[in-house]
Amino acid sequence: MKNNTNIPNVPLSQFLRHSLNILKNPLPFHHKNFSEKGNTFSLTIGPNRKIYFSRDAAFAEYVLQKNQKNYSKTKIQTQDLSKYVGQGLLTSEGEHWKKQRKLIQPAFHKKQLNLLLDNIKNTIISEYQQIQPNQRIDIFPILNDLAFQTVVKSLFSSAVNQKDIHRLQHITEATQKMLVKELRQPYLAWWFSASGSLKKHLDLTQEARQILKRIVNERRDSGSRQNDLLDMLLDAKYEDGTPMSEAQLIDEILILFVAGHETTSNALTFTFQLLAQHPNWQDKIVEEVSGIKQETDDIMAIVTSAKVCQQVIEEAMRLYPPAYFIDRVNISDDTFNEMKFKADSSLLFSIFEIHRHPDLWDQPEAFMPERFDEGGRKYSSQYFPFGAGPRKCIGNNFAMFEMIIAVSQLVSEYKIIPEFETIEITPLITLKPKNAFLRFEPRS
Repeated sequence: MKNNTNIPNVPLSQFLRHSLNILKNPLPFHHKNFSEKGNTFSLTIGPNRKIYFSRDAAFAEYVLQKNQKNYSKTKIQTQDLSKYVGQGLLTSEGEHWKKQRKLIQPAFHKKQLNLLLDNIKNTIISEYQQIQPNQRIDIFPILNDLAFQTVVKSLFSSAVNQKDIHRLQHITEATQKMLVKELRQPYLAWWFSASGSLKKHLDLTQEARQILKRIVNERRDSGSRQNDLLDMLLDAKYEDGTPMSEAQLIDEILILFVAGHETTSNALTFTFQLLAQHPNWQDKIVEEVSGIKQETDDIMAIVTSAKVCQQVIEEAMRLYPPAYFIDRVNISDDTFNEMKFKADSSLLFSIFEIHRHPDLWDQPEAFMPERFDEGGRKYSSQYFPFGAGPRKCIGNNFAMFEMIIAVSQLVSEYKIIPEFETIEITPLITLKPKNAFLRFEPRS
């Protein structure tokens, strides 16, 4: 099979001409090509090498869900990321992934997450003590700490000291920055190796594994139960009755650090910036939460009843999806809507563009949480903040519960005032906020 030559192509010369700007922020370049060439185009990035970009929601749904068996993740996750975090759910493929997904899924059911909510709320309240009222502050570092602390406390309860937490956070963020350099500057691979930079970061990963190994062994030796994620992972058994190996358990924990903290801190930051620009939605959240708390003090009941708060978060993730691109490679030749792709074609779906596509959304650039008044399922064929299909993020409920608690708690305590002109972004592996300066006025 030959690839369809009718798919518009962006030549290598144009890619090279804009390479410096693409390195800083590829989104304007992609938007220009989508606007000029349509929902799917190819980009020549080298001799006989193309990448296919698409903002076709139906095509994304086909690849991620309807024909997902013919598509695998690219080497960015299966090789580049895995050398830092191992073969966990995010980086594994095939039968190994299926086996791990089936094993771990029960730990993220709502019944199990209910056991974690008190700990999550207490961690959030503690981290908000960093906020200095009536001061201009960049909220992202605080929310970044909050999200990492929440993952760690959900995993290990109180059985880990702050020194270990800070070291694990430093290693997680340092290795992610190194991976960004490798992906954005592949022509410097020789230098990363020769200079010792690559080895330094791989050594950091081994240090993190040793810290986690000690924490896991201390829990096993203690015989105590905390009803946290670590207990659930230690309890999990494969179909033959055997537990996860220690190495596999640590792989999964490292994946939770990577997948569970940066995307959440990004989403929360954008949510608070949008709320700062739209104070009427702050008032709606305060009114809703106040009314719910008059009826119940059960955290799960509060979280699942906070529909306005959830609408706001869902709309924030529509405008600023943390996972703003999803990549896949087809295993066998495939065809979609007369577009032909030979095996091993690289496909990149722009979730950022799909979420702002003028044919899919009313006033796509506007902040309109009311569009989600019936929940996100209404838009399931065009809304992918957590991915789609079998590889949809296993921690989507965990993340949403955490964000609802974080948003409702902060908005109930403070009025959020913008100290920025426009929302700025830094597209790296995830869509990160930049210069998210806010001011917090106590409500009482």
